[in-house]
Amino acid sequence: MTEQNNTPTEDTTAYALVGGEAKVRELVDRFYDLMDLEDQFKGLRALHPTTLEGSRDKLFMFLSGWLGGPSLYIERYGHPRLRARHLPFEIGISERDQWMRCMSMAMEDVGLSEDLRLRLMQAFFETADWMRNVAR
Repeated sequence: MTEQNNTPTEDTTAYALVGGEAKVRELVDRFYDLMDLEDQFKGLRALHPTTLEGSRDKLFMFLSGWLGGPSLYIERYGHPRLRARHLPFEIGISERDQWMRCMSMAMEDVGLSEDLRLRLMQAFFETADWMRNVAR
C-alpha cells in the first residue's frame, strides 16, 4: 500500500472542477451580465465603471489563480491586495450580499453542480465579507 498524497493535483483544483479557462470566463461573463441587467444588483453595479470590460478581465484573471489555475492576475498586476484595492469603494453588508447573490445566480446559470456551488459560496463569502469597509 502506498502513502496517499493530499496535495491537490491539477485535476482536483477548483479551477479544474469548475471546468477550466472557458468555464471561468463564462462564469465571469454571466456574473457581469446579471449585474448589468438585474435591478437587485444596482447598488453593486454603481460601484463599477460605465463599461465592464476591464472589470470582467480582472475578475477572470483573479478567479483563475484563486481557483487554482494559472496566476494570470499576479503575472500581470502583482499581488491582488484585494482589501486595499477595494478600500476606495464603500462596501457594506448590502454590497457584499448583492455580490454573493449575483455570483450564486451566475454559478447556477452556467451549470456548476450544487455541491461545487456550495463549496465555492463558502469561500466566496469569507472573501466578500473581508472586503466590507463600512458598518452598514
